[in-house]
Amino acid sequence: MTDKNNEIISKEKSWQQKNKNSTAKLGFWSTVWVLSMALTNFGPRFIWDLNISLTVIAVLLNLALGLKMVLANIAHIKALDEMQQRIQLNAMGITLGLSLVVGLTYSNLDVLDLITFHADIAHLVIFMGLTHITAIFIGNRKYQ
Repeated sequence: MTDKNNEIISKEKSWQQKNKNSTAKLGFWSTVWVLSMALTNFGPRFIWDLNISLTVIAVLLNLALGLKMVLANIAHIKALDEMQQRIQLNAMGITLGLSLVVGLTYSNLDVLDLITFHADIAHLVIFMGLTHITAIFIGNRKYQ
């Protein structure tokens, strides 16, 4: 019985370590991508004086790092247990659906001059983040 308990504890620790590692990798690649986004947006004006070649390199680097972040997210989701995968999948579906509907409605408001300011993509990104966090929180509460 003791060997069986030790094996269960060992598997649990192994899963926890795998989950911790995938979370750390996702955090790393997300941070690197955000920093490359800042470099891509502010570099041309403040660092390399609108040099087109450097700007194109920054954009391509940002794209490559963004794809690496997506791959890290996929690996992270695969490392989760089935319940956490379900919570993530539901949160992603809710986020995608609401972002599409709200984003296009927001764009229509701008195109039709029903709002006095420009519909900025940053507003949609903030909406997506808040929606995803809220959906994960609700999903975790649901399965407690």
